Amino acid sequence: MATQERPVPVPGPASDPGTRDGGLVRSLTPRQTTMIGLGSALGTGLFLGSGSAISAAGPAVIIAYAIGAVLVAVIAVLLGEMSAAHPVQGSFGAIAHKYLGPWAGFVTRWMYWFSAVVVIGTEVVASALYIRWWWPGVPMSAAILAVAAVVLAVNIINVKSFGTTEFWLSTIKVTALCAFILCAALLVFFGLPDTQATGFAHLTDDGGFMPHGAESVWIAMSVVMFAYAGFEVVAIASAEATDPQRSIRTAMRQLAWRLSVFYVLAITLVVALIPWRRLAESDGSVEASPFVRVFSDVGVPAAATLTNLVVLVAAISAANAHLYGASRLLHSLGDDGLAPAPLARLTTRGVPAAALAASTLGIAAAALLAFYDVGGIFGILMSIALFAVLLVWLLILASYVAFRRHRDAHPTEFSGFSVPGGSKLALVAGVGVLAVAATAIEVPDMRQAAGIGLAFTAVLLVCYALTALRRRSTRRT
Repeated sequence: MATQERPVPVPGPASDPGTRDGGLVRSLTPRQTTMIGLGSALGTGLFLGSGSAISAAGPAVIIAYAIGAVLVAVIAVLLGEMSAAHPVQGSFGAIAHKYLGPWAGFVTRWMYWFSAVVVIGTEVVASALYIRWWWPGVPMSAAILAVAAVVLAVNIINVKSFGTTEFWLSTIKVTALCAFILCAALLVFFGLPDTQATGFAHLTDDGGFMPHGAESVWIAMSVVMFAYAGFEVVAIASAEATDPQRSIRTAMRQLAWRLSVFYVLAITLVVALIPWRRLAESDGSVEASPFVRVFSDVGVPAAATLTNLVVLVAAISAANAHLYGASRLLHSLGDDGLAPAPLARLTTRGVPAAALAASTLGIAAAALLAFYDVGGIFGILMSIALFAVLLVWLLILASYVAFRRHRDAHPTEFSGFSVPGGSKLALVAGVGVLAVAATAIEVPDMRQAAGIGLAFTAVLLVCYALTALRRRSTRRT
């Protein structure tokens, strides 16, 4: 006997700006919604380089990023169709509840929440490290608290404040990335008066385009795909968008092509400019960033300082967006009776303050791990986060197949755009996600992610079963 959590409603026309959906205030504009997605997906990984992926595949990492871009674009557009049809709190988790069953809604939301909490913690710790790059004397704990206070303050005021802040933070990141691409293209194609254009010789000079063979592209996908994670926050924001149908449709389409262009073009130019073995040996520091090299070569003063500012903004923006997404999914779990009831409470401004506070646990955990330098446990947490993202994508695609079957059978219930051949695309994308997970055969980190992630999923299913049993017992008494 299934539990009777709140069913996911099929909304009618988009709500007017400023109205509420389950207590959440609709005040995010289409532009803000798009930039929120970019804010969560464009993190420090791109700006500081992707050394491990380049080490695995060499220049052929470009192919891995291109495949990843296509895969993410498909998932984003399909998720956009579902979210536009159901712009409800809980987003893809609530939709999984409706079309796959309560267990799927429970697992999807808790898995995504946990992965987001881990990412929040790592981004805040990274931000503190960037601050200490300027001021080494600042205690790590003080820097973490300062960043955490800023991120929490932005989210606690109201959703409009969050949307405005995230819009400008993401704008800074995108502007810096565009400047990087233009400068890099200048060096590749034209050079400088005293520097010859590099061209694309570096792509084949050292061992060829695929120095480790075609299999290396597949292995690199285990790193590449996690770099794209975060676009799902756009769907979560649909419950607070002024015009959800238009906002989600526009945001997902723009997000798909922008991420594709930014990642593929930036990585191509980086590998063309700098020998891939040098990039593979990068230690991830600010000084080792390709951004420093490119901006220095075109004569930008204080290139390292500029790059550190950009990666600091990138980290704060990513933490900001993931905290928003995590708090909204946790709030929806509380509202559906699948998490403690206080998590469902909203402030008078429509902000889930309790869910926000609970979602900062990752900051505290990451701070303690960073303070005590517990690298092994930190790696385990990141492994679970990686597995969680892949599982959430699979559940999103499975939900879409069921959703599309229902939509085709009841076309009068739905309005808005429909992706041609969506069900077939979902199946192809599902195979792609499984192929990424299958890198566990060769990649130790993915093997750890699969083992720990499956155990964590089993724990969640046991928790759901206990919750369902408790609710059945309560109804009988």
